[in-house]
Amino acid sequence: MFWIYLILAGVFEVAFASFLKLSEGLSKPIWSILFVVCGALSFFLLCKSLKGIPVGTAYLVWTGI
Repeated sequence: MFWIYLILAGVFEVAFASFLKLSEGLSKPIWSILFVVCGALSFFLLCKSLKGIPVGTAYLVWTGI
């Protein structure tokens, strides 16, 4: 289950970066809200995955995705 959390965290991290670009400097409200939500979900899921995966491994996979 921890690996699923980690993979989902990586997917939300990709969405986080994409929505940041689409928000054009946080000037477009819909994309800005999606940016914040995806960022929060990414970090939340990363924290949950750290309960069963070592930090170094989790960070490597999370940033690699």
